[in-house]
Amino acid sequence: MALLEGDRPLTTRRIRLGALAGMVGPLVFTATFTVEGLLREGYDPRRMFVSALSLGPRGWIQIVNFLVLGATVFAFSRGVAAALPDGKASRAGPMLLSIIAVCLFGSGPFVMDPMGTVREQMTTHGIVHGILGAIFFTLAPVTCFVFWRRFRTDEGWRSFRAGTLLAGIGITIAVVLQRIATPPPPAPSNALTSFSGLLQRTALITFLAWVFMFARALYSPVSRALR
Repeated sequence: MALLEGDRPLTTRRIRLGALAGMVGPLVFTATFTVEGLLREGYDPRRMFVSALSLGPRGWIQIVNFLVLGATVFAFSRGVAAALPDGKASRAGPMLLSIIAVCLFGSGPFVMDPMGTVREQMTTHGIVHGILGAIFFTLAPVTCFVFWRRFRTDEGWRSFRAGTLLAGIGITIAVVLQRIATPPPPAPSNALTSFSGLLQRTALITFLAWVFMFARALYSPVSRALR
């Protein structure tokens, strides 16, 4: 890609490390919560959030999982910043990724309250977790759209334009449906409530898949440049 022309070795290695983090983090996170959800007795991934795995005696596994993902997404944001030093999304894009990384990292120690907890009984860490989650699911599609603005005019990213736009639209739809499916207690459930976990996973995995593909696109030309 043209963005690598004239790069100093240090910058090139920073991009490569960031790209590696952007590939490894989403894969490890998704694999961990999927396996843990299958092994956790009484856990229903169709209706329960990923964050619910942070509850209980084995909750530390998902807590660490959030910490690792947050750290890797932050490293990825630094790699993107080095790869796109100017032009559209050169500032806003890495900044949004960094905020998302902080939200993911904070979602680890700030464990959610059990699903269905009424507002009056929410803990401080549960409230913080909810705020971090709301920020993440709001910024995830926004981030895709911000980078799409660059990709649609940058010939070096032609193959990534449609995927980025579709990811942004898909995440937006999933997030809207998820919010409809989870009215704040004690509001009654609705037809979508039984699919709350599935809708959350759709938004989350779509974003993480986009991060993975973005990171892979960055890694390939950088890897060649270092040989």
